[in-house]
Amino acid sequence: MKKLYYAFILIMLLILTACNKAPEPADTMTQYINLWNKQKFASMYELLSTQAQKSISKEDFVNRYEKYYKDLEIAELKATFKKPENEEKPKEDKVTYPFSASMNSIAGEIAFDHQATLIKEEKNNEERWTIDWNTTYIFPDLEEGAKISLSTVTAKRGEIIDRTGQGLAVNGQVYEVGIVPAEMGEQKEEIITQLSTQLGITTEKINNALNASWVKPEYFVPIKKLPLEERELAASLTTIPSVNTKQVAARVYPMKEAAAHLIGYVGPITAEELEKREGKGYTANDSIGKRGLEQVLDERLKGENGVTIKINKADGTETVLAEKEVKDGENVQLTIDAALQTKLFGQLADQAGTAAALHPKTGETLGLVSSPSFDPNLLSLGATAEQWTALQDNPLKPLLNRFSATYAPGSVIKPLTAAIGLKEGTLDPAAAIQVTGLQWQKDSSWGNYYVTRVTDPGTSVDLEKSLLYSDNIYYAQAALALGKDKLADGLKGFGFEEEIEYLFPLQPSKTGPMDRDILLADSGYGQAQVEMNILHLAATYTPFINSGKLIKPTLLIQNELGKAWKQNVISEEQAAHIHAILQKVVNDPRGTAHRAYIPGMPLAGKTGTAELKAKQGEKGTENGWFVAYNTENPSLLIAMMVEGVQETGSSVVVEKVRNIFAQ
Repeated sequence: MKKLYYAFILIMLLILTACNKAPEPADTMTQYINLWNKQKFASMYELLSTQAQKSISKEDFVNRYEKYYKDLEIAELKATFKKPENEEKPKEDKVTYPFSASMNSIAGEIAFDHQATLIKEEKNNEERWTIDWNTTYIFPDLEEGAKISLSTVTAKRGEIIDRTGQGLAVNGQVYEVGIVPAEMGEQKEEIITQLSTQLGITTEKINNALNASWVKPEYFVPIKKLPLEERELAASLTTIPSVNTKQVAARVYPMKEAAAHLIGYVGPITAEELEKREGKGYTANDSIGKRGLEQVLDERLKGENGVTIKINKADGTETVLAEKEVKDGENVQLTIDAALQTKLFGQLADQAGTAAALHPKTGETLGLVSSPSFDPNLLSLGATAEQWTALQDNPLKPLLNRFSATYAPGSVIKPLTAAIGLKEGTLDPAAAIQVTGLQWQKDSSWGNYYVTRVTDPGTSVDLEKSLLYSDNIYYAQAALALGKDKLADGLKGFGFEEEIEYLFPLQPSKTGPMDRDILLADSGYGQAQVEMNILHLAATYTPFINSGKLIKPTLLIQNELGKAWKQNVISEEQAAHIHAILQKVVNDPRGTAHRAYIPGMPLAGKTGTAELKAKQGEKGTENGWFVAYNTENPSLLIAMMVEGVQETGSSVVVEKVRNIFAQ
């Protein structure tokens, strides 16, 4: 029992000795480093010496760290201190330890070594070691009275150019209209009203600009930017007292409406956009791609701003804390031919529609348009509320990008249905169907539903005549002979239900359901719920030119050309068979595309009309289609769609495409 008692006394003495252990400076230093890494600045302050705390308040201490770290975009902070092994007890009430710190900043890595001084002092009747902090603990050269400055060299945004080097999105000049408040005098209200009227902006917007916190009476206050072609308006505005103009750098879109949906435009970054791109080098003053390739390629185009962080000392000297060189954005060259792009857009002439042009051998996208359109210069420089309303309320929807959307292709899908039937052996090109009249149904189970064709040729219809006359009944029967699985799989072999690996995002073409005979039959001639995007449609005709190989479309000039998207979609013989008939569709006076015939320039092609209606028996709106390519050394394949052709049919589209080949 006595042994247990002495053991208990010994344990208690050891505990008391441990509790009364003298504080170690290394422990304080370790604690400080750990808090620093966690950026717990308020807790760090509690470890400071009395003298250090007298030199700076807790609030200022915390605010200073937080402001520097926010402004310099400090991240991945790593402060280190190696606690000495077998450290002897300090002989004085003062000790110095080395420490290191590294961090990433807006200007790159910052790393430094420094010395921390700790002193022993009594606080709250208790001896403790404290950090004898000063501003050099933030950064070694940040002496008392020194300031940190941040300077930026803006990166030049990369330009987008066409295959010949012609600018599609370039760094140019615009007029900036502004007011010098000191020169307004007593005419202020009159000047604001007059400027509001001529620029089409509200007086509130002008007043907000004049009342900005940075404005001084002698400053030039920007109000609105105008394209250089508005030189007459810019000149007339300068006759208003206090109003001046100057030329400033801006993004310019030389092709205006013709390439707007493809190229897009830039505008000031929003708070939401900035938040989503945190850590990617964007700032609140940046412009950012708002749509089109300006948006898709934004990170490649924007470049990286050059940034220098300096410490400016009280004696006038300065040291560089971190520096990152400016890196201009990448110039991007497209396969687009600006001249052809302009012609395609001009043929659509404010009608609702879309067109794609490919080189059928290489897959290069030579043109890609959507109509009607908008002027990207207007939106980039800042459209007025009235201008936005006009665009949004336009029934033809100029803000809608039609080439990235999908539509019922109608009869332009028939060569694909025929090719799949030939491949699967369900279609005999020499066999003819015998149907009298304009309507047909499989059997009475279809009720009142009939497949309808435009004309009754008065004769039996084989494969050649089916494409020549564009016979819906032939392709309804061809689809039924294939069955839903073979037709769906065959279309997938042509790239349906698959995202094209393409620079510009496009909605995938889709087969839609074919689980009922009526849906299956209608799918065979491009109705039911089959939908295609215009670029994919153009690409699906390349196997007829390339011995069965489906060429992969490309939009970048440096991409590999003539690469197969799908090999052996059909055989060489089957491709040649369809190709020969498509030539007759244009050359034969009976062909639906004979309007496209150009003496001396042989073409092949297929017309189509897709009817959009709620139910059979009612007249719906119609979209007209035409796909055509030149057959001697094929170098141009065009697919075009025009909405609302119920009065003219696809003939209007045929003429538009013919005009381009004829130029």
